[in-house]
Amino acid sequence: MTLRNLVGRSLEALEPDKAMIQRLLAAAKRNINDAHTETLSDENRFDMGYKAIMQLANAALQANGFRTLTSVPGHHQTMLQSLGKTIGLDSDVIIELDALRKQRNVADYSGDLVPESSMLACLTRAEELMEMVSAYLKKEHPELME
Repeated sequence: MTLRNLVGRSLEALEPDKAMIQRLLAAAKRNINDAHTETLSDENRFDMGYKAIMQLANAALQANGFRTLTSVPGHHQTMLQSLGKTIGLDSDVIIELDALRKQRNVADYSGDLVPESSMLACLTRAEELMEMVSAYLKKEHPELME
């Protein structure tokens, strides 16, 4: 299945916007940096790492001419799964990112605590994804980079 097949169901097509992609990358970088603030709770640090992952997945998706339909349930899952098609992310890593999505949902909707190990895993994945998305954009879409 291609991303184009999802248009109208969970994605919409758009023209890549350099300024938007740059804002998403900058926001992800800020969230990663803020997630290193050790005086914050593990839950807040996890949230910042997860938010960075979503911003990076969104930047990769938009660079390829798509964005999720946020009115459709599952748009976070769609953004994560699209990383296989946008930047060629390995399916094992996508499964790990989806586990972080589920952990975030449990914490947000039930108030469960986030273990330090999950927070650290989320932050590590966010940092790795920042490197991968940046390298992908520089190689495949240099016109969208500064």
